[in-house]
Amino acid sequence: MLDKVFQVGTGAVDVAKRERNSRVAPSRPNNKASEMDQKNAREPNPLLEPWTGPFGAPPFDRLKPMHFRQAFEIALGLAQAEIAAIAAGPNPPSFKNTIEALERSGQDLTRIHSVFFNLARADANDEIETIEREIAPKLARHRSEIYLNDALFRRIEALHARREKLGLDDEQARVLERYHIAFLRNGGGLQDATKARFSAIEERLATLATKFGQNVLADEKAYVLVLADRDDLAGLPASLISIAARTGSDRGLQGKHGITLSRSSIEPFLQFSARRELREKAFRAFAQRGESGGLTDNRAIASEMLRLRAERARLLGFPSFAHFRLADTMAKTPQAALGLLHSVWAPAHARALREEAALQAIAASDGGNFEIAPWDWRYYAEKHRKAEFDLNEAEIKLYLQLDKMIEAAFFAANQLFGLSFSEREDVPLYHRDARSWTVTGRDGQEIALFIGDYFARPSKRSGAWMSSFREQQKLDGEVLPIVVNVLNFAKAGEGQACLLSFDDARTLFHEFGHALHGMLSDVIYPLISGTNVARDFVEFPSQLYEHWLEQPELLRRFALHHETNEPIPEALLQNLLAARQFNQGFATVEYTASALVDLALHLEPDADAIDIVGFDEKQLDKLGMPASITMRHRTPHFQHVFSGESYAAGYYSYLWSEILDADGFEAFEERGDIFDPMLAKKLHDHIYSSGYRRDPEEAYKAFRGRAAKPGALLRKRGLADTPRGEA
Repeated sequence: MLDKVFQVGTGAVDVAKRERNSRVAPSRPNNKASEMDQKNAREPNPLLEPWTGPFGAPPFDRLKPMHFRQAFEIALGLAQAEIAAIAAGPNPPSFKNTIEALERSGQDLTRIHSVFFNLARADANDEIETIEREIAPKLARHRSEIYLNDALFRRIEALHARREKLGLDDEQARVLERYHIAFLRNGGGLQDATKARFSAIEERLATLATKFGQNVLADEKAYVLVLADRDDLAGLPASLISIAARTGSDRGLQGKHGITLSRSSIEPFLQFSARRELREKAFRAFAQRGESGGLTDNRAIASEMLRLRAERARLLGFPSFAHFRLADTMAKTPQAALGLLHSVWAPAHARALREEAALQAIAASDGGNFEIAPWDWRYYAEKHRKAEFDLNEAEIKLYLQLDKMIEAAFFAANQLFGLSFSEREDVPLYHRDARSWTVTGRDGQEIALFIGDYFARPSKRSGAWMSSFREQQKLDGEVLPIVVNVLNFAKAGEGQACLLSFDDARTLFHEFGHALHGMLSDVIYPLISGTNVARDFVEFPSQLYEHWLEQPELLRRFALHHETNEPIPEALLQNLLAARQFNQGFATVEYTASALVDLALHLEPDADAIDIVGFDEKQLDKLGMPASITMRHRTPHFQHVFSGESYAAGYYSYLWSEILDADGFEAFEERGDIFDPMLAKKLHDHIYSSGYRRDPEEAYKAFRGRAAKPGALLRKRGLADTPRGEA
């Protein structure tokens, strides 16, 4: 999945002009923090010094949490002064003295913000989390003060009104348009009486979003399923036993094994464990994150966030938050997104019921006198796949080494875009498990620094994401991006290779597709750089990139046995490819249910005191959700939607983008060359490098030569037999 760290609490559009363009009075820390800051005030703060190390990367080897309070306070004050100067400029507004000035403002704040919030998600500790709770509402406040600044809004409004007479090139015109949209969507032009309430909502939402994410992390850190004896390991493959042994050792379990709530730990456990009561125990812990009834319970937080989002949307003239959110996307309206989801739900639901019946038959043949439950599905699906395709996940993993899959992702990028990757040892990073590579283009010139952080740990939030420590831009000379992929693979035992499931490998390719979108960016203005695009378009480059993992020529080259280095046997490879659409009813139903509930929650006009779990259950009953499948993300731990607003009322966007990725890869298949040079150049020029220079539909047509045909989506998932060439 993608994550923009610059979206604190209520990220706008735009992914919109981050907290770089900021204005807020310097904050006053608490007494204890103040004493610490005074003690260290005379010490050099590496966040406030030029970063002169390799690639200009953050000086992680010198950073301490205590540096952030002082750095944020100073950077916020500088940004405030810059914004005030732009708003009060004595000369009539021009693109240069207003838009370009905004683009140049707050550079210290940008880099401090990017470092801090990447750490808060990838390697947090108690001190970082405390600072995050303090700074999130302050960042939301200064962000509101920018957008609600009347003088600044009037300057942008004046420029937009005479945009045709300004002599702007296409990129400048696009940037002006995005600024105008961003200000309107964030309260620009509101009446004074409304502004205070609007700002208060933004600040409160930022506080709640921070708490929501920290609660989920706390629940995940606190839980471990202890496998006390050999019987508890029944059915588990050697690779998972090794991982569980390392977990047990790390958790001080003295010779016992442990399963955590990281997907790379719990999902294979659910897939292979022969102990049904342990599967149920683990599944319930995973499903009930954020609804423990204690200090980390997120139900009241999510309910309040929904109410505040609905109120904010009404202040901007929208009937619901969903209408507000989708107005600036490809879908445009909730009805369009719902139409897509329901068109997929019906065939997926029918297929899931057929899959359920097959699993029930397998359970019965094994002597199981019970109905298939959510903690049974993966276990019996693995048995079903073995029977139907002679395919065993444990056998596949022997050929999917993490290092080789990283090489495979790099190889595809080289074949498509001419990129080369050289690992570095001289760049200080924030954790010993993180790695870095210099990325060069066809001409041998550096274009980016790529950081990979692949292993799960208690200090890291669950899931997978791409982010940036620095974004590409050329406003005042070439600024090269520093991009990071963060994943949560279970770390193998000492000296052993990290082995991935095929889904894990797909996730690696997905996030690397996002990384390429950031690294290949070639625009002038930061606002439209890289992944700063419409939410239901941003998943297209990442989901498209997944297709190259599934190509036989790539797997024959990189799917090598972790001990013998022998390539994957051809029979196993063909069975793997034949099974690509296996279990797609289940996968589509669990995802689509989450997307439909997300939209339903945000279509509530008042959303006053919603009973989160009760609402979920009511919506699922309406859909006829099979009892054997749950939502992929229950609302109390739905971080896509509530740890910020990146995917709020927008979780549907993965499916919207899948229309594009399915149709887009068919273009390469039609050419008979998965690395076709002409298509690859179009893909580079119109998708991966162009940022938000143009409307997404126009960008896709420039690549494909026509609009996307939705039939490709159903073909990809095996939900319809629509011939190619038909919609």
